[in-house]
Amino acid sequence: MLKINENYQKLPGSYLFAETGRRIRAYEAAHPDQEVIRLGIGDVTRPLVPAVTKAMAEAVAEMGTPEGFRGYGPDFGYSFLVEAIREAEYTRRGLQVESGEIFISDGAKCDVGNIQELFSADAVIAVTDPVYPVYVDSNAMAGRAGDWTGEKWSRLVYLPCNAENGFVPPLPDRDVDVIYLCYPNNPTGTVLTRAQLKPFVDWARERGALIVYDAAYRAYVTTPDIPLSIYEIEGAREVAIEVNSFSKTAGFTGTRCAWMVVPETVCGLGADGSRVSLNALWKRRMATKFNGVSYPVQRAAAAVYSAEGQAQLKEVIAGYMDNARIIREGLQAAGFDVYGGVDAPYIWLKVPGGTTSWAFFDRLLETCQVAGTPGSGFGPSGEGYFRLTAFNTREKTIEAVERIGRAWG
Repeated sequence: MLKINENYQKLPGSYLFAETGRRIRAYEAAHPDQEVIRLGIGDVTRPLVPAVTKAMAEAVAEMGTPEGFRGYGPDFGYSFLVEAIREAEYTRRGLQVESGEIFISDGAKCDVGNIQELFSADAVIAVTDPVYPVYVDSNAMAGRAGDWTGEKWSRLVYLPCNAENGFVPPLPDRDVDVIYLCYPNNPTGTVLTRAQLKPFVDWARERGALIVYDAAYRAYVTTPDIPLSIYEIEGAREVAIEVNSFSKTAGFTGTRCAWMVVPETVCGLGADGSRVSLNALWKRRMATKFNGVSYPVQRAAAAVYSAEGQAQLKEVIAGYMDNARIIREGLQAAGFDVYGGVDAPYIWLKVPGGTTSWAFFDRLLETCQVAGTPGSGFGPSGEGYFRLTAFNTREKTIEAVERIGRAWG
């Protein structure tokens, strides 16, 4: 009989958002007359903008003609999208990224989950704590996390981020092979300045480590001196892979399109001690396991960079960030300690009264009919905190804050 990958059996319970969803559904079933306002999962609510849907519709129409039909596309993305990304996201900002270093995929979650296939089985992984669960779970599934102790994984190196250190993670206190960084940060909604990010690049260069940098929320940054790409830091092209997404930037959570930059200068060590290009390995992996994002979706993504697309999306992002302001200011008025929500669509709050984050989840759901995400689900340093998102409608965001204010204000 087939022997399964036993590392899956080490995973604690269900995936974080599956568990929050289960509890919400149970509450709704028991209270059908109550409307639950969801401020938990980071899923967008505004529709795709007209520039995007127009481009997608035109591409679908093309596919219905003999001369416009396309079968398998390029493994790493159509050149029209690759070049649009390269020009708008890097070249215009004075950053060096080559066309052959950009890979189009069906989501940043997929990329950060799949990139670990390039790492050796005994690679030592460091994560900020709290952290987006996919970084941890994907390495746990591969056996690199060790054993689950009930609070943390035995082989992971945790870099605690909390109010006491201003949510700036410390450098690893031992040698590691990979460091996962996400900025603007999910879940805390906080950011790093160039001066705060540079030590990580310098450390990785000195120690021969790789940085996996998740910049999926870069479009929400408005504060000066906050880097939008890790390649703004000198030397980052030697040690960093950057992951980006159209999901939160352009509402593609259900449409699925993202990109990852793997510079040709980023290398790992082969079995014989020679330097091996991760770019070449990722090309091999993509060509073997992925048939690309559909032509209509890539045309839609390219429309994000049109003048019309940029103007329309600026309004959408401003709307979400106004929701973040409403949540942040409303919670502060109710007496909560609140972080984030300035350069990111996430608000990270201190759980009141010394209760646990899951107990606060249940109380918020039962008392206010508002759903968020317990901080402990993001790692041991997340205990005592709670995440809310700005991705619901303005009307429901206001109503949720008013409900919380009545309960705690």
